[in-house]
Order: sequence, then C-alpha cells, then structure tokens
Amino acid sequence: MLAVSFWQAIWLVFVSFMFIAYLMVLFSILVDLFGDHETGGFAKAIWVVALLFLPVLTALVYLIARGGGMAKRTAARQAAAQQEVDTYIRDVAGGGVASELSRAAELHDKGKISDAEYAALKSKIMA
Repeated sequence: MLAVSFWQAIWLVFVSFMFIAYLMVLFSILVDLFGDHETGGFAKAIWVVALLFLPVLTALVYLIARGGGMAKRTAARQAAAQQEVDTYIRDVAGGGVASELSRAAELHDKGKISDAEYAALKSKIMA
C-alpha cells in the first residue's frame, strides 16, 4: 500500500505546476525564436543548442535579453491575426466594400437617403 502524506502531495502538485510552467516558457521561447525573421539561422541554432544543454540558464538569459522584443513580436502577430479575422468576418457577413457601396448607391438612387447621407456613408465604408 502506498502511503502519501499531505505535504508530499502538496510538494508533488507544486513541482508539477513548476514543470508545466517551465515547459510553457520553453515553448514560448521556441515559438518566438522561430517566428523572428530578423534573427539568422546560425543564431537560432545556437539558442536551441543552449536550450538543450543549459535550459534554465538559457531561458533566463533569453527572457532578459530578448523579452521586450518578444512581447512586441507577439503583439504584432496577434494584431495581424485579428486583422485577418476582422477582414474575413466583414467579407463573409457584409459581402465586402463593393457590396456595401452598391447598396448605398441603390438607396441613394431610390431617394431613400440624401446626398449628404450618401457621402457620409460612402466615406464610412471606404474607411
């Protein structure tokens, strides 16, 4: 029968948490490293080898030396992804800019909106 004390269980949970957090940091570093198009292949190889042989020290050095750029690159990737999603949703839901302009022109031609309203709507669609 395996008897585990309360503190051994707490220690196991703590160590497991720290290990998972460490793995998340390593994966974040690798994603940032290979997503950075300004860093050359040789430098990337050196970082990966260093992560294999001195993982904790290399991770700390990477986070200290390149942490600011890491945050900027992540924010840029997220902004680009959000822009792609917004464009896709706008195209699928509304038919795109051309469709909106044709609907506005149709309303203007039927006399449902004035010239000023049409101009304001057109400038809003084009923005």
